Amino acid sequence: MRTYVITGLLVWLPLAITVWVLLWIAGLLDGVFAWVLAALQAVLPASAHPLLQRLAGIPGLGVVLMLAGMFLTGLFVANMFGQWWLRQWDRLLSSIPIVKSIYTSVKQVSDTLFSSSGNAFREAVLIQYPRHGAWTIAFVTGRPGGEVGQHLHPADYLSIYVPTTPNPTSGFFLMVPRSEVIELKMSVDEALKYIISMGVVAPPAILDSNAKPLVEVPRGPQA
Repeated sequence: MRTYVITGLLVWLPLAITVWVLLWIAGLLDGVFAWVLAALQAVLPASAHPLLQRLAGIPGLGVVLMLAGMFLTGLFVANMFGQWWLRQWDRLLSSIPIVKSIYTSVKQVSDTLFSSSGNAFREAVLIQYPRHGAWTIAFVTGRPGGEVGQHLHPADYLSIYVPTTPNPTSGFFLMVPRSEVIELKMSVDEALKYIISMGVVAPPAILDSNAKPLVEVPRGPQA
C-alpha cells in the first residue's frame, strides 16, 4: 500500500508544483496590476473609479495586461528611438542615490544572464568541488575581468557558477583554471534537471570517441 501511495505521489507532485508556480506568477502579476489601478485611482477623477473597480474584479485580466505591457515594451525598445529613451531612463535611475546602486546591480546581472550575446549559463561543465576527487556540475559565466583579470590571466581561467541542490538559484562563484574544467555535451536545461533531481534524472549519454578528461585523476597502485 505504501508503494502505491508513493507512486501516486510521484505522478501528482510535478503537476501540483507546476500549478503552484503558475498560480504564484499569476498572483504576482495580478498584484502589480492592482498596484497600478490603485495609483490610477489616486490621479484620476472619482467618476473613473467604478470603471477601475470593475477592471480589478475581472479574473486574469492583470496577467493578460501585464504580459501585453511587457511585449509592447520589448517591441518599443527594439528600435533606435526606443533605445534612446531606454538610455535616458537608465541615466535617470543611475543618478538617484540608493536607487542607482540597486538598479545598476540588478541590471548588470539580468543583462549578463538573459542577453543573447552573453556567455552566462551557455555551457555546462564538470569540475572538482569542494575537494579534489569530488566532482560536480557547474556553469560557465565568462572569464575573470577588471582588477581580478589583472591578477589572473583571463585566457587561462574561467568564471564558474556552482549551483546548490535541489535549489539552483543559490550557489557559489569560483574562478578555476581552464585546464581543470571538463566540457560536457549536455545542454544547460539537461544539466539543471540533473542538478534539481539530485542525479535521479540523468540526461542520455552522448558517445564521443575523441573525448577525454582535461584533468587526469590519479589512480592508486593496481594489484
